Amino acid sequence: MLPSRKEAEELLFTHVTDVYQRHHALMVGTAVEGYAKKFGEDPELWFLTGYLHDLDYQEHPTLHPGESLKWFAQWQYPESFIHAVEAHALNYNGFTTEPNTQLAAALFACDEICGIFYAYGKLNPMPYGDMKASSIMKRIKDLGFAPKIKREDIRYGCEKLGVSLEEHIAHLGLFFKEAGL
Repeated sequence: MLPSRKEAEELLFTHVTDVYQRHHALMVGTAVEGYAKKFGEDPELWFLTGYLHDLDYQEHPTLHPGESLKWFAQWQYPESFIHAVEAHALNYNGFTTEPNTQLAAALFACDEICGIFYAYGKLNPMPYGDMKASSIMKRIKDLGFAPKIKREDIRYGCEKLGVSLEEHIAHLGLFFKEAGL
């Protein structure tokens, strides 16, 4: 019961008008899809989970992701999709669901770090796939760089996913390069 990518894009563009948020959706979807391919999972399910994970954020920031969870249930999206979206909001707006599946762990691990890649790209315009892992690592350690990005969430996501932070950065670089981002 998942939408096609075209339908998902229409859905995203209906609920999200902010250009950065749309770009973030594509980055996270691409990163999570890369992990699906790496783990032999369903790339379409994983991409769409990452792509639509913040669907209600712009319209309902204080309820996020509560409203979209209602929509996803109404639209009969898979439970694994719904769990991952709920778990990505751990300790946000009162949500307490732990990411206890590979899909949820991948979404949790990819969400915040995509912000680091994006911010680094604003300073050093280049494709995300061309960024050096050592440069991204340096920016993660610099707490003054993109200070709203929760480094502890990135590390926790890596732990749940079973990869080191360095491996995670390298994987994302490859996933972005393969996707032409």
